[in-house]
Amino acid sequence: MMNRINSPRLSAWISLLFLQVLGVVAACGQDGAGQAPGSGQNGPAPVAPTVDLLEVVRSGGVVMVILGVLSVIAVALIVFYALTIRKNTVASDYFMDSAEDLIRRQDYVGLLAVCQKRSESVAKIIQKTLEFATRNPTATFEEVKEVTEAEGSRQTSILIQRVSYLADIGAIAPMIGLLGTVIGMIKEFNSISQGTNIVGAPQMKLAGGVAEALVTTAGGLVIAVPALIFYALFRGRVNRLISELEAATTHLMATLSAQYKLVTARTNQRSRASARAISNQDNGLYRDD
Repeated sequence: MMNRINSPRLSAWISLLFLQVLGVVAACGQDGAGQAPGSGQNGPAPVAPTVDLLEVVRSGGVVMVILGVLSVIAVALIVFYALTIRKNTVASDYFMDSAEDLIRRQDYVGLLAVCQKRSESVAKIIQKTLEFATRNPTATFEEVKEVTEAEGSRQTSILIQRVSYLADIGAIAPMIGLLGTVIGMIKEFNSISQGTNIVGAPQMKLAGGVAEALVTTAGGLVIAVPALIFYALFRGRVNRLISELEAATTHLMATLSAQYKLVTARTNQRSRASARAISNQDNGLYRDD
């Protein structure tokens, strides 16, 4: 019972003591920040050296030029993908309505002409399907379906491969930056070992050289991180578009299958009617005889 009573009081005392310690630490920090090390109370405050970004980039040497080219390519790819990786480039509503209407009217020549004029991925798939069916009139629907699936796989791989260039840039840029860092450090070590261009302590010279060499690594990371971020975004968009492509292709192929079955049923019905007519004629001739 005594432990239960004293535990809140003990917690309160510990909390007060912790707050007092924090107050003392904060006061000491303010006193230390008010006085700069190595300067008197009346001395002027030290001025932070200004850093010129252009000079920092120039210190990277030729490697920064290569990274600059990669950055331009990355930006161009991002803008290009943002404008082209859309639903209308895979399966537009206009093409789907036109294709379905032409299939129901069994105007396959008109559908082939429309597919040749359009640039959607589903249009290219239907075009390959119709071309195969036209060149092979005796082919079964299963064989036609295999051609459709093969062309669909090719269009899917094209969509995936397009955005993979950003991933390549995201992987190459840090490696190039690291290469520039290694080259810069090798030069600094050679300069210190030969004793040339050393003003002051060699350690300070080495620190400055390493700082300049690390600029290329930082530049590579600055290019790689946005490239990988946009690659992840565009990859998700491509996956959604692939699902849209599969749904559109399945819908059109189901409509083609229904029309194929309808035509087959009509052909079989006509064949049966012709066979019945021929048999009736033969029976009439036998009766006359």
